[in-house]
Amino acid sequence: MRTRSVLTAASIAFAFTCANAQTTTGSFMHGGVLRDYRLYVPAIYNGATPVPLIFNLHGYTSDAVQQEFYADFRPIADTANFILVHPNGTLDPLGNRFWDTFGAGTVDDLGFLTALIDTLSAHYNIDADRVYSTGMSNGGFMSYDLACFRSTRIAAIASVTGNMLASRLASCAAVHPTPVMQIHGTADPTVNYNGGSGMLPIEDLVTHWVQFNNCSPTPTITQVPDINTTDGCTAEHRVYTGGDAGSTVEFYKIIGGEHTWPGSPVVIGVTNQDFSARVEIWRFFRQYRLSALTGIEVATSARSPFTITQDIAGDLVIRFSSSRDRMITLFGATGQMVAQQRSATDLAHVAVRTPGVYLVSVLEGDKRSTQRVVCF
Repeated sequence: MRTRSVLTAASIAFAFTCANAQTTTGSFMHGGVLRDYRLYVPAIYNGATPVPLIFNLHGYTSDAVQQEFYADFRPIADTANFILVHPNGTLDPLGNRFWDTFGAGTVDDLGFLTALIDTLSAHYNIDADRVYSTGMSNGGFMSYDLACFRSTRIAAIASVTGNMLASRLASCAAVHPTPVMQIHGTADPTVNYNGGSGMLPIEDLVTHWVQFNNCSPTPTITQVPDINTTDGCTAEHRVYTGGDAGSTVEFYKIIGGEHTWPGSPVVIGVTNQDFSARVEIWRFFRQYRLSALTGIEVATSARSPFTITQDIAGDLVIRFSSSRDRMITLFGATGQMVAQQRSATDLAHVAVRTPGVYLVSVLEGDKRSTQRVVCF
């Protein structure tokens, strides 16, 4: 009988090299629901080095395709070399797609988006230190949810016309300084600038994150040049600096702006054209790494603190440099959890009976390390 072998991320990187920019679709079951997404991989990606991952989340009644074109980060990804994912929310009773960010708890969107990070990491060389989320409206709400309840996976977020419920913010459990960018119009008829219906006034939301990060309460205020005098609005840029671990909060106040994405070629209502939200969001994101904000190294496949081989029986043999308590989780290529076990020694065995691509995730205290493997 031939001994089985296992290939780590470095060995299989070439298999995932994209000769041209690619937009693909994917899906997997999560919480008994088939979840789907669109993925954009730029031509510059070659799999040799870890790259950032950006979530671009659609608003209520919208979907992944519309968000991909409405708030189009693809030209930036083409030169900055990051992977861009547009997940779909589920359908509410009226048939509209939404993110369950209002505390109802009927859909596990947080679990789905977390599983999506792991799924993509099983196929692409994602830098776990540089995972970010942005979104329009309900997608902005969902980005705040990720900042609050998945802060160990998210480095920074940006919300365009989004907000938080006061009750949701009260239960926010972010565990590290969290850079936040908020972009909002003062004449937004959908998510009111002054709050209401349980939502915070936008300036109160910004103040919360300024205080959470221990930023200076006095911002640097810059008037955005009014380069388009016919768009019906102007913009003011507020930057709060001096936060813990170098964190900042930025706020674009669109004076007279409505429920729209600044700089979008798709004009719906009063849309500010004096700056590009996508350009400013990437400029904001690229400053931050999760490890710098937490003080804990975020290991990626390229610098994983463990090695993996596969024995003749098909078990993964995971070797560590020391003995300590660890939780080992094995995910399949579609994001489902295949196995989970606790280990306190420097050697662990995880049974794998089916060939394929897997993601091994090891949690040691607050430090999570991942490594992709191909089992034969």
